[in-house]
Amino acid sequence: MALRLAEGTGWPDALARAVAATPEAFSAEVDAVPAVHNLIEGDWRAVGAPSPVRTPVDNTVLVNLLRLDADAARAAVAHAAAAHRAWAETPLAERKARVGEAVEALTAHRDLLALLLVWEIGKPWRLACADVDRALDGVRWYVGEIDRMLADGREPLPGPVSNIASWNYPMSVLVHAELVQLLAGNAVIAKTPSQGGAVCLTVAHALMRRAGLPATLLSGGGEELSEVLVRAPEIGAVAFVGGRSNGGKVAAALLDSDKRHFIEQEGLNAWGIWNFSQWDLLAAHLRKGFEYGKQRCTAYPRFVVQRDLVDEFLDMYLPVVRSIRFGHPLAVEQEWRAGDPLPELDFGPLISAAKADELRRKVDEAVRGGAVPLHRGKLAGAPFLAGQDTSAYVAPAVLLAPPGRSRLMHAEPFGPVDTIVVVDTTDELLAQMNASNGALVASLACDDEDLAGKLAVDLQAFKVGINKPRSRGDREEPFGGRGASWKGAFVGGDLLVQAVTQGGDERLYGNFPDYSRYPTT
Repeated sequence: MALRLAEGTGWPDALARAVAATPEAFSAEVDAVPAVHNLIEGDWRAVGAPSPVRTPVDNTVLVNLLRLDADAARAAVAHAAAAHRAWAETPLAERKARVGEAVEALTAHRDLLALLLVWEIGKPWRLACADVDRALDGVRWYVGEIDRMLADGREPLPGPVSNIASWNYPMSVLVHAELVQLLAGNAVIAKTPSQGGAVCLTVAHALMRRAGLPATLLSGGGEELSEVLVRAPEIGAVAFVGGRSNGGKVAAALLDSDKRHFIEQEGLNAWGIWNFSQWDLLAAHLRKGFEYGKQRCTAYPRFVVQRDLVDEFLDMYLPVVRSIRFGHPLAVEQEWRAGDPLPELDFGPLISAAKADELRRKVDEAVRGGAVPLHRGKLAGAPFLAGQDTSAYVAPAVLLAPPGRSRLMHAEPFGPVDTIVVVDTTDELLAQMNASNGALVASLACDDEDLAGKLAVDLQAFKVGINKPRSRGDREEPFGGRGASWKGAFVGGDLLVQAVTQGGDERLYGNFPDYSRYPTT
């Protein structure tokens, strides 16, 4: 039976709801497509060159972004710096009240924000809701804890915080961080990710602005705006979340500066399997690991397996990967009615057709180089609409022993592709798990937890799970990375507030040119 789009979930419906909720942030159509304003100099302005944004769900155009040039961005930063000085003098009680007001407004539009994420970045409904909920729940926790966190006399930074984040977690990473930065007394600047999330972020920032929060949201090319958003003297701190290539450029731009920064980059997070037998436990963890098609910095795309356990591991693993559900996030059966659950999928599309094509090429390259394809899923049979563009969708794939020269051996694939490496000794296990020069997280599956704890000491990962995955974490959990995966101050819990404030003479936790200091994780 042919599937159809769930009623009330189409993009015209979602966009109409966004415009009705925050009309100040949208302008007249350009070539029949509405444009999203920039929040600059304290107001929403229809300035910039229009650039169409496509959805990965079906490759149709959603909106036009108005991309600013460097001069317009420079004026926006100057205004944000003036707003920062006034906000830094605002009493904490008032800051808490305004942030709380923003959180309540965002909560009232929670379902709209989630639906926008479905269309803009392809998250299935459950995961889109979770992204919004994590952001709001996390900020509520900080509102309750901020008095304690600032009790030792910590003060705002000398200028606004510039946030440059990837597209995969617009709410739970970017908006969450901004609201905590505001709570701590800093004005904030955010660059809209070019690949997705613009409308969700626009609605969120319009609600934040109505609550009286000094926020700036602007669009533009990374190459053109980086000099302003990273090096402008008015900027008090730079927060970056993304790939190592762009992260390296940001870090290089800060080399001759003492500007506060926290640069989170992906690492090849690995899961080691050694002297292990609890396969049902591991199966549950591994299925959850495919959420959002592993398009996140804390995904586990590499499994390093003891040779004597390869057969048992595959007996558990291959049925899991074959059961993964993916497809159009809003395609339902004909008898679906409003109020019925939306599709329960592990992931939808990748962020773009270009990224999907790049991932397919990496898989083909590894196979040509000698990797053994243990599983290569197909799009046929997945839930799609009739005639739908499926160019951004990639089925799960599993490769055994990728060759050392292949890109999949040394870099995170950022998609539903796993690689398996076989080892004979614990020294080889550690070497293969540390192959990417530092990671955000790692895990070890081992029946002997004492042995696992000893091995974990030598893993180049910020967090290590024993018989469970480790994630970025919420609320009081610190987060950072080892090696090349992180530069600058660590965040999470008290560390996030310390990273965006100043006071005392203590050394921050983090990776800096002259030292590294790690908290207990």
